Amino acid sequence: MGRLLPDSVEVVDALGDLSGPLFPEEEAVVSRSVDKRRREFVTGRLCARRALTRLGVLPAPLLPGPRGEPVWPKGVVGAISHCEGYRVAAVARRTDIASLGIDAEPAARLPHGALEAVSLPEERARLRRYWPADPHIPWDRLLFSAKEAVYKAWFPLTGRTLEFEDALIVFDHGRRTFFARLLVPAPPPLGGPGGGFTGRWAVHSGLVMTAVTVPASSLDGGRGVPEALEDAASLPG
Repeated sequence: MGRLLPDSVEVVDALGDLSGPLFPEEEAVVSRSVDKRRREFVTGRLCARRALTRLGVLPAPLLPGPRGEPVWPKGVVGAISHCEGYRVAAVARRTDIASLGIDAEPAARLPHGALEAVSLPEERARLRRYWPADPHIPWDRLLFSAKEAVYKAWFPLTGRTLEFEDALIVFDHGRRTFFARLLVPAPPPLGGPGGGFTGRWAVHSGLVMTAVTVPASSLDGGRGVPEALEDAASLPG
């Protein structure tokens, strides 16, 4: 995952589950969770804690907001993702990165019927052209992953949800990048109508990985994160 993100982002991942203590507040979140959910939570938080330490941020509880998103320390943006056999956390200073989103998925086709639920007709038409060019890539899973990464980057900047049909994804196979064109109103710093996010993707070692970053310098004419967006990003939900 680290290869998909700029140097200003600290990334820590794990190919298996980690063990270690949680803060009491974090422990309370998963005290009644099933074992799988608990292992994902613990490893994700431990990866995030190590990444924050590399960033020079003192460890503190990372509690979920109303929509399950991690509430990061002030001045920090980040994201956590996990799938079978892989956990990853990425964090950055808000002065460098306004928002980021990451997602990891198994490199396997989506279950039957799932593609129609997460995609637009235009996207499905493009996938039908992508598959013959590179049939080894699970393009439907990659599309789903890209939308997950876009949502994680969108929500901290707006405080609003983004449905699967609210962004249209176009992949650049040669550059291993994608563009997500927003189909809903977006704040002017994100490009307004027709604006969107640029991301990167990779498929290797049995994983599909996607990442989106919004440089702080790209917002508000290069003057950094606008106060209104920073306030929205600091909200727990």
